[in-house]
Amino acid sequence: MKTGLVTGGTRGIGAAIATALRDAGYRVAVNYAGNDEAAARFAEETGIAAYKWSIADYDACAEGVAKIEADLGPVDVLVNNAGITRDVMFHKMTVEDWRAVVDVNLNGVFNMTHQVFAGMRSRRFGRIVNISSINGQKGQMGQANYSAAKAGEIGFTKALAQEGARFNVTVNAICPGYIATDMVMAVPEAVREKIIAQIPVGRLGEASEIARSVLFLVSDEAGFMTGSTLTVNGGQYFV
Repeated sequence: MKTGLVTGGTRGIGAAIATALRDAGYRVAVNYAGNDEAAARFAEETGIAAYKWSIADYDACAEGVAKIEADLGPVDVLVNNAGITRDVMFHKMTVEDWRAVVDVNLNGVFNMTHQVFAGMRSRRFGRIVNISSINGQKGQMGQANYSAAKAGEIGFTKALAQEGARFNVTVNAICPGYIATDMVMAVPEAVREKIIAQIPVGRLGEASEIARSVLFLVSDEAGFMTGSTLTVNGGQYFV
């Protein structure tokens, strides 16, 4: 049985990915940063263990992954899903706004992947999936920090895929469009309608659709697929 680790895994897309991995027969752990109530509820409902630390902290990542591997075994599948936003127009963006987003969304991917990549190489198997964003592909007004970090994830994916390939370690990215998470559903209905009007399929995506994409990328059947970016956005943006 393989072990999977999902960052930002107690809510939204991360929770859907974690439960899909569990249902597919993986041992699963999730990481989260701040919402203890949501994490406790998720763990109780799913039976998936939740571990708390900030992925922006390299030493905390090392300690957290070591704890998970002691509890569940070596990590075979890593899904870098955790992310934050600090949306503001660039001329008003502070250094703190920039650093906070880059530290979690991009540096966090390094911090987590660095803990597991050597082990995957030595065992000659690994699956790494980085959850980027449509806005890392096309950019978005008010998200210079977020778009830059998410675009960086795609570059990281392509580079690391070349290093992992001969060790049977694949590295791929998924760029979701607008998904019906709690955060998106909390925006005013009029705003949601404007978003949906830009999506050719005429609806928001479901977290389960991202989860199914992850399941494919981590499967043995996807062993010849690495360095790729899946765009799951309802036709809103093509690359």
